[in-house]
Amino acid sequence: MQVIDNLKIKEKLYIEKLENGLTVMIIPKKDIQKKYVIFGTNFGSIDNKFVVAGQEEPIEIPDGVAHFLEHKMFEQKSGVNSLDKLSSLGVNANAYTTNDHTAYLFEATDNFYEALDEFMDYIQNPYYTDENVEKEKGIIAQEIKMYDDHPGWQVYMNAMKCMYNNFPIKIDIAGTVDSISAINKEILYNCYNTFYHPSNMALVICGDFKPEDLLQEVKKRLLNKPQVGDIKRIYPEEKDEICEKEKNVNMEVSNPLFVLGYKDKNLDKNDIVKKHITIEILLNMIIGKSSKLYKRLYEECLLLSQPDLEYEFSKQYAHILISGQSRNPKKVIEEIKQQIEQMKVEGLDEEEFNRIKKKIYGDYVTEYNDVGDIARMFLADFFKGINSFEYIENYNLVGIEYAQQILKECFRDENSVISIVNGK
Repeated sequence: MQVIDNLKIKEKLYIEKLENGLTVMIIPKKDIQKKYVIFGTNFGSIDNKFVVAGQEEPIEIPDGVAHFLEHKMFEQKSGVNSLDKLSSLGVNANAYTTNDHTAYLFEATDNFYEALDEFMDYIQNPYYTDENVEKEKGIIAQEIKMYDDHPGWQVYMNAMKCMYNNFPIKIDIAGTVDSISAINKEILYNCYNTFYHPSNMALVICGDFKPEDLLQEVKKRLLNKPQVGDIKRIYPEEKDEICEKEKNVNMEVSNPLFVLGYKDKNLDKNDIVKKHITIEILLNMIIGKSSKLYKRLYEECLLLSQPDLEYEFSKQYAHILISGQSRNPKKVIEEIKQQIEQMKVEGLDEEEFNRIKKKIYGDYVTEYNDVGDIARMFLADFFKGINSFEYIENYNLVGIEYAQQILKECFRDENSVISIVNGK
């Protein structure tokens, strides 16, 4: 096993790529009772067109397959639902689908290896029938309708629709009621066999373990699958420009919700961690909890709480999001944009920059206190082509001049979009 030792935070990553292509990452945490396991595949809602290794013709699948498949993984041929079995062992199990990956997880203090048996078994042995697929369509259709009525989700999705012209991130992760109606067991098995091959997956385990012993236990529970070639993913051409400037809808909300988004067109894979750190610093300087603008807008009752600040990205897309709740969202957005332009003209305050930079570093270090945070972080970063330790290592490379450059490049008004959910 390769050992990556981060001396700054006194953490170690044990990593090995097995013969079948599976990447296993183990982060030992001595004297911690909780153990956390997450098994993920690089298959998300945006992966709707692809060429299987060894074939030439592209396959196009309905929207929502990755999420549908995640729902169906717990049902077993024996009639036992693996989620119920894991719960009976006293462990907390779950699963989720994102734009670029699907993950299955559990956390335990006792019965770890019994839970690992069930966990590895159901992920490697799918069971789909015409009957159980049809039954699931009704359940997922209800979930889709529920999110259609969810103001927080709609304000986000409308921001994506404003930002992206063709890229499938603008499509709901669960798909639509129409798109899931076209899903059948053959599509699910085809996608499982393509994307749930070990070479397209990663397993991350965090807790009080001896890594070498744990790796042997993992290997015992793995099915023997030969290596296959790479999957060729096909994405539609996406323009640098935004699709639409603004979307406004009316829903049942106590106060309007808003998203101010900036589409990022410059995806330099070699610089993405440094850029991510810088954008986090800039967002906190613009409208973070300790910023002058936030304090003023809060005192004027224009902001009810600190906005959520995010830089969302994968290998295929990237954007900045500032989302919150306000009685006058247009005024808040105008104030944020003015603050950004002022910072561009006047330059960044060095004292404030260094203070926020230290705060961001503290946030990164704090993430290593929780086994669940660690495991989820390493998995998500792995599918982006990143080792999570890079955030600690790249921190000192972020200087004020680089931050000024990123402010001008990424916070451009012509690439900004606005999504608002007003009260009815």
